Amino acid sequence: MTITVKIGEAKTHLSRLLSRVETGEDVIIQRGHEPIAKLSRIRRAKNVEKAIAEIRAGRDRFKLAPISADEIVAWKNEGRR
Repeated sequence: MTITVKIGEAKTHLSRLLSRVETGEDVIIQRGHEPIAKLSRIRRAKNVEKAIAEIRAGRDRFKLAPISADEIVAWKNEGRR
């Protein structure tokens, strides 16, 4: 299910909206009548090794150069402070 809220409502009720996102709902935030952002649940890999294997398999399908676990971790941490 997706709900749409205005910016002011999103600011006022952020905690409530995040609770809904945790249950699987998506929240579209709009300015006026224009959608500008979407809140959605982050799907976390339960098993890092499984996620790495999936990335490697995808790269193999497209005949891309092999990748190391260190490179994958660097991608994961990219943009973090």
